[in-house]
Amino acid sequence: MTEPVTFAPARAEDVPAIVALLADDQLGAAREDATDPTPYLTAFEAIDADPGELLMVGRRDGRVVATFQLSFIPGLSRGGAIRAQIEAVRVHADERGNGVGADLMAWAEAEARRRGCALLQLTSDATREDAHRFYERLGYVPSHVGFKKRLT
Repeated sequence: MTEPVTFAPARAEDVPAIVALLADDQLGAAREDATDPTPYLTAFEAIDADPGELLMVGRRDGRVVATFQLSFIPGLSRGGAIRAQIEAVRVHADERGNGVGADLMAWAEAEARRRGCALLQLTSDATREDAHRFYERLGYVPSHVGFKKRLT
């Protein structure tokens, strides 16, 4: 029997596996360049040092099979509520369809609730239609239109 996936904070040695997950699709392949690990390790150090950030990995049998980042954002709206933003959700291709994504999202929601968040939000590239169906099955509502402006 296969071990269940367990979620834990990422470690520096997980960065190459995380970058591989980020690069393992059409969009990520064009955005990520794992030939130089320096910027990824620098980003990891900043995330790891920030108490408002949580970079997680899911492991099965010692192997990184999923990742996501949770950001905790205090705000004045919604009565001074804290919101959690989940980003960079990725599940290894071999694990898709096995419930790992649902477990990952359930873990993130439980952590957001534990930290007193009033809202868990995410963005997803407009072309990721399978991901949109997945999030909607979990109760997420496409309630806003997002905008981004590249600065580099």
